[in-house]
Amino acid sequence: MTNAISPTLSFSSRPKRVMVLGATGTIGQATVPALVASGHDVVCFLRRPAQTRDLPTPTKASAALRGASLRFGDVTDARSIEQVGFAGERFDAVVSCIASRTGVPRDAWAIDHKANADALAAGQKSGISHFVLLSAICVQKPLLAFQQAKLAFETQLMQSDVTYSIVRPTAFFKSLSGQIDRLRKGKPFLVFGDGTLTACKPISDGDLGAYLAQCLDDESLHNRMLPIGGPGDAVTPKQQGEHLFRLLGKEPKFSHVPVALLDAIIKTLSVSGRVLPSLADKAELARIGRYYATESMLVLDPESGRYDAAMTPSTGSETLFDFYARVIRGDVSVDRGDHAVF
Repeated sequence: MTNAISPTLSFSSRPKRVMVLGATGTIGQATVPALVASGHDVVCFLRRPAQTRDLPTPTKASAALRGASLRFGDVTDARSIEQVGFAGERFDAVVSCIASRTGVPRDAWAIDHKANADALAAGQKSGISHFVLLSAICVQKPLLAFQQAKLAFETQLMQSDVTYSIVRPTAFFKSLSGQIDRLRKGKPFLVFGDGTLTACKPISDGDLGAYLAQCLDDESLHNRMLPIGGPGDAVTPKQQGEHLFRLLGKEPKFSHVPVALLDAIIKTLSVSGRVLPSLADKAELARIGRYYATESMLVLDPESGRYDAAMTPSTGSETLFDFYARVIRGDVSVDRGDHAVF
């Protein structure tokens, strides 16, 4: 049996002043409403509108972040975080949902590590006692630059004198929804290998946002590493495809992509990248793609060295298949942005 956890959105008995980083990202836009609903005084430090596609209009920002105060600056500039974000005011906690967009080394170390480290330093000057970090479950097996950058900050946070909650979620719904349009057009569902190489316990934006907010008040989630997945059993890519075909009323049709093809692409780009830096970045992106094609997003059992669904805690109520049904009915749309896989 999997350890099930139910995030609660009750009004906090000890409302806090909270600085949120990454508020316009996929999970940030779910976390801010959860924090506001819990009674916390929320301040969001955002990229200036000219710097990001996430805030094309004030309306979009206000819809997702209603009830929070918005401050605009540069998350890659330590002085901007301190002077514009925290602005010499007192805060109780930081909730960081920031993540590098590409995962290439320069972005990963600038965002996943340095920006978080700068926020921790500025937060300590402002009196914070708690830092909630949205990390990723894939850092258990750190083969990529962004995973190493995340781990470096996790270590720095744990060595600080600030209470920490390091949340390592599994796959997000949006990242697993990119092939719906393909199937609607009669195309096959793409899988690597036989479609059973990997498995995950996907978690919804809302369930994860509620869990991050819960970390502020639930002392059982303090000073802990917190892997978390969504409800239900772990699912493979093949199972995802089969369920989508059933929802669409179509006969299952799969196209199998050999992992060796990714290896060949990585090798070619890596060699070419020694001459052209842009190709080196593409090689890293290919390595990221291969990682997700071959590694499960589940807790890695340190004794067996295998991924274990039973060891992966669950939270929330919405399953990936619930989400698929909502998308196909037209109740919700999918804007994957940086979560695109296919």
